Amino acid sequence: MLQIKTITLGKLSGSIYDFPDAGDALPMHSHGKADVHITVVARGSFKAHGDGWERVLSAGDVADWQPNDPHEFIALEENSRIVNIIKG
Repeated sequence: MLQIKTITLGKLSGSIYDFPDAGDALPMHSHGKADVHITVVARGSFKAHGDGWERVLSAGDVADWQPNDPHEFIALEENSRIVNIIKG
């Protein structure tokens, strides 16, 4: 089951998402201009997809989302983690 921890580091804020099991998902969602973020894959790998696109992201990859850009993450490995950092 997906586990979420909110983080604040000085002026930076975001969330750490832990996916204990392969197949755990962060459902399709999007963000407005105030809370749009980048995603860093800290460990494991994910299928990421949105409207008309799909790609595999692995540890070390970074995704730079734009406002109102729908996206979903599905863990492909146990013990996977992403870190979202809000850009706004």
